[in-house]
Amino acid sequence: MTTVNATATASTAPEGGGLGWALADSWTMTRRELARWARQPVQVVVGLVFPVMLLLMFGFLIGGGRGIEGAYVEFLVPGMLALTMAFGLESTMLAVTQDLNKGVVDRFRSMPMASSAVLVGRSVADMLQSALGLAVLIGVGYAIGWRWHGGPADFLAAVGLLLLFRFAMLWIGIQLAMVAGRPEMVQAVQILVWPVGFLSNAIATPESMPGWLGAVVEWNPMSATATAVRDLFGTPGGGAGATAGSWAAEHAGTLAVLWPVALLALFFPLAVRRFGRLSR
Repeated sequence: MTTVNATATASTAPEGGGLGWALADSWTMTRRELARWARQPVQVVVGLVFPVMLLLMFGFLIGGGRGIEGAYVEFLVPGMLALTMAFGLESTMLAVTQDLNKGVVDRFRSMPMASSAVLVGRSVADMLQSALGLAVLIGVGYAIGWRWHGGPADFLAAVGLLLLFRFAMLWIGIQLAMVAGRPEMVQAVQILVWPVGFLSNAIATPESMPGWLGAVVEWNPMSATATAVRDLFGTPGGGAGATAGSWAAEHAGTLAVLWPVALLALFFPLAVRRFGRLSR
């Protein structure tokens, strides 16, 4: 019923020409995703609670923190924020593959609606969920003793870098979902996402790793985001988590912008082109 209502609303062109129609259709698709949240609250809650569990597990059970000066939680929380943005790729893939297999995407494409609305609606809903997840994780981090030591502008800049990284991961997820085509293939991607996610400075410093591995870790896009966010949050020890004096450590802020932009430049057109080739 929600799908029928969404398509019916999308097929009514508003005033303002093609752009107004596209915006209205995109908002309709976003509302569809938000309505799915209301129908599946348990799935939303699990998505919010899982990163919190990881934070508490690494913060109080596993510990880690080798080579980290000061409280480990100060180092860990920014890293977990970056890690959560990468793990969001899995939920994006699952939602897209489910729509593909149920024929929902084909049905929308057959309607008199803007072809970009489906992808725009998906991306807006995912970004809203990511922003909510960040807020929850930051709140839990604050509750367990983490603090940011910079000003409001630095705080907003750090959140902006995290969401930029998530936006790049989102379009990677959309592209991989259309290539995979089936929800079962998401499991194969999960096998890759987890090692790549943990092959970063999110939970441990490169100095605590073998030399060759530390060098690989430093050039992980997530490491750049985590280091830049730590700098902006004023984490004690500065950009802890990157080898002192290395190029990646000294230019973490630049890399935290360049990496997501480069990933978007690659995967955004691929996803749009792939979507345009789907059968009607």
